[in-house]
Amino acid sequence: MAHSQGKRRRLVADIVRPVRLQTPPFRPCSAPLLAALVTASALVLAAVPGAARASNTGHKPAAPAKNGNAAKARPLAGKPSASHASAAPARQGKPQTQARGRKGAAPEAKTAAARPARRAGAPIQEASNAEARLIAVYEMFGRGQTRPALAKARDLVRDHPNFQLAQLVYGDLLAAQVPPTNALPDTASIAKMRGNPAMAELHEESKRRLQALRDRPPANAVPSQFLALSTRSRYAIAVDASRSRLYLFENSDKGLKLAADYYISVGKSGTDKLTEGDARTPLGVYYITSSLDPKSLKDFYGAGALPINYPNPYDVRRGRTGGGIWLHGTPPQQFARAPLASDGCVVMANPDLKQLLRKVQIGATPVVTARSLQWITQPQADKEAQTFSSAINGWKDMRAAGNELQLKKFYLPDFQRVSKKSTDGISAVEDEIKYAQGKRVQFKDLSYLHWRDSDDTMVVTFGEVFEGEKSGRSRRQYWLRQGSEWKLFHEEILG
Repeated sequence: MAHSQGKRRRLVADIVRPVRLQTPPFRPCSAPLLAALVTASALVLAAVPGAARASNTGHKPAAPAKNGNAAKARPLAGKPSASHASAAPARQGKPQTQARGRKGAAPEAKTAAARPARRAGAPIQEASNAEARLIAVYEMFGRGQTRPALAKARDLVRDHPNFQLAQLVYGDLLAAQVPPTNALPDTASIAKMRGNPAMAELHEESKRRLQALRDRPPANAVPSQFLALSTRSRYAIAVDASRSRLYLFENSDKGLKLAADYYISVGKSGTDKLTEGDARTPLGVYYITSSLDPKSLKDFYGAGALPINYPNPYDVRRGRTGGGIWLHGTPPQQFARAPLASDGCVVMANPDLKQLLRKVQIGATPVVTARSLQWITQPQADKEAQTFSSAINGWKDMRAAGNELQLKKFYLPDFQRVSKKSTDGISAVEDEIKYAQGKRVQFKDLSYLHWRDSDDTMVVTFGEVFEGEKSGRSRRQYWLRQGSEWKLFHEEILG
């Protein structure tokens, strides 16, 4: 893997190095050379025609450029070392959206901009400042503002010299300035390198980033797994592998709200992990189990790591093997990795991971990893949660009634419990009857996380307090639907 990463860096450097900053004035180059850049720019304009994107600082709209004038290009300062760049915070310049396109804008971009705006989805909230600046470069180029696009790209690669996709876009823009008489050698060189798998990876990264910009989640919608989430979980995470995107939700008494989203990489072999070493990212409902200090890790993991509880009880039930699945960062010399690049972990750019590290709660932040997220409205989530509520309330009532025969019907024969307190020789049903002692119990901090693949499962977390008492157990239960009935197959006593 290290060899592949080194090859990518050398290829990007080969694109940028031959063309110095003191290039001749811009002249249009052949369409094939900038086809990818033109396509990307058209996608940006089609996604949000005439709208300013939110920046990393508070998601406030950027101010439009005055009179449509382009910003003057600044000279490139001495290139900082990769290690220094990875430690320095991203510049806080806000991407600007021009009010009107210039004459000579790419025809493809004009056509895209003229299309009717699609139905509005969730607000575009670029959590990564570097990504927001790259999108601004695409947009400027699409509006025919090639020189300010070049200046912005130059600033971006200066601030993030390890951002390989930005280097590639910068190389394209530099190549566009080479006069026709001198363009052939560079054009041939770049065209040759575009056939290399490393270049294909960078173009796929660009495609995934832009897809996430174009196909925003529906407004006021949540992933279908989040039926109910206790406010004790202040944040929730959902990963959409098909879009190479991680969505971060903030949770309050008003429900879940999309707070940010980030580009991510998943396993080299894709998703749906089955066995140890298959280089796949697992699919399912998980929780953050710890936060690893970057000082205790190799540089390969970047700003830190957040292990998740793979394999969870449902994975174990299905015979899934392996472990060590983390959300982690990138090496200092690499800003981001290809969409399919890890050994099964979810990998983020270090600046993005640092934002995440400040928000997650150990044991309380759920992480859903899906091949493709399905989005539902809150009323839909409430309705689906209600179909399960009758099962867990029935379990609670039979326990309070001390009805051992009826309570037993809620458990699968291979039910397992994990608890700090030993219950050897006592069945789960007997233990529950003894524990409840006929008292009524009140549930609190209830969370329902739904996972559906070949089976229908529910991960339920709650606290309970018996009448006359101030505290009780905290539990996490795993339920499986069999026909029209829900059955318990695993439980963890959290405290």
